[in-house]
Amino acid sequence: MPPEDGLVVVVKQDCPTCRLVEPVLAALPGLTVWSQDDPGFPAGVGAVGDDRALDVSVGLDIETVPTLIRFAGGREAERTVGWSRAAWRELTGIDDLGADLPEHRPGCGSRTLDPDVADELLVRRAGHTLAARRIEVSALEDEAEAMFDRGLTDGLPVVTPTPVRVLRMLAGTSHPADEVVAVVPPNLVEVTVEKVAVNAVMAGCRPEYLPVVLAAVAAACSETFNAHGVLATMWNAGPAILVNGPVAAEIGMNAKGNVLGQGNRANSTIGRALQLVIRNVGGGRPGGVDRATFGNPGKVGLCFAEDEAGSPWEPLSVSRGFAPGSSTVTVFAAEGPVGILEQISRTPESITRSLASTLRVVGHPKTALFFDATLLIGPEHARIYADAGWDRARLTAALDEALLLDRADVERGARGIEDGMLPGPERRLPKFRPGGLLVAHAGADAGQISTILGGWVGGPAGSSPTTLEVDPWR
Repeated sequence: MPPEDGLVVVVKQDCPTCRLVEPVLAALPGLTVWSQDDPGFPAGVGAVGDDRALDVSVGLDIETVPTLIRFAGGREAERTVGWSRAAWRELTGIDDLGADLPEHRPGCGSRTLDPDVADELLVRRAGHTLAARRIEVSALEDEAEAMFDRGLTDGLPVVTPTPVRVLRMLAGTSHPADEVVAVVPPNLVEVTVEKVAVNAVMAGCRPEYLPVVLAAVAAACSETFNAHGVLATMWNAGPAILVNGPVAAEIGMNAKGNVLGQGNRANSTIGRALQLVIRNVGGGRPGGVDRATFGNPGKVGLCFAEDEAGSPWEPLSVSRGFAPGSSTVTVFAAEGPVGILEQISRTPESITRSLASTLRVVGHPKTALFFDATLLIGPEHARIYADAGWDRARLTAALDEALLLDRADVERGARGIEDGMLPGPERRLPKFRPGGLLVAHAGADAGQISTILGGWVGGPAGSSPTTLEVDPWR
């Protein structure tokens, strides 16, 4: 405990500046001394407090030694670090203090900052805030195998969520660890910020990704997205995440070449963290509620950013009603990507017809108003639209027109295919419901290629894309 009134100094023997001021310390009456590494140092000052466990240093928030602190009325009044003759004289009120010492010497780093003890101190200081059940692994067990054997992985190795790793992850948000983020289907279990952080560690996330993961979990567990339905369907789709706004660049996300592939840590781990939350907290596992006939590789995790800087249109988030410059996640149902190779057309009208012809096969060429989809337009295709002055509204209107299906072609039995739509009065049917086709800009600059991510049943009977802001989760 600090004194009501008086001086306290924290030192360590393994510091030249602390050794330099040793004779000065002996001249300070009523001084309380704490040593971080040697309770016999300094000599000639009477009793020296043993702070090798660093409890006092942590309590006093010591980052540099020596640190000299003056207390008044049981509270810290002022402090100085390192050796400065003027500062020490002013703090102690002794005008001739250290007359034979140099004017100034910088201090040394406190042992509380040593990498070999920082983790231990973090757990000692904040470990009590963690509420998750601890799993003990014997020294003979391989941690990666132990996690797999307990059913806690997606089939790939995970990062062991030790207390210190979870605490470091929690530093990525200002929200308390016990705050409930969402109720996770299918088992409808509350997930806290801490539990999301645990799974983010396992997925390989960095702490700065955590706000994006939290926003994605909240969006995926919303009634509008209907994660239970996306999980329980026999269709191939799973949750995908599209990130807009400054946060994408802040955390180094990829929006360009190989945007849906491997190699970018943020893209790869954020989507995986969401899937692990659904699996480990919500209980959504293959063969259980997850009834996908085939699934798709993106169910390990699919997350990417929109290439806003190179886009001829406003970001997807702005088209969905969010302010320009806001950071958002849009969670939507997606199956595996289907590429569209269109290297001949040089007019937006022709490219639109090419894109629409491939979009018609989402789900089945003879279904209408059933599945949603996401169209990722590559930069070379986007430039043709930009050069012709087409904005997003004109593009989507042209796609809607090109995606009107003749009922005679899509009714059951038409074109020799028994499957199809039931007879009805409408002569033409839209392929997608209003708002059921998302359009975003992404991909490498080279290659006249765009890509479709087919979705699942759209609207109240199925799943709707859900967009939330990231900043509230910082």
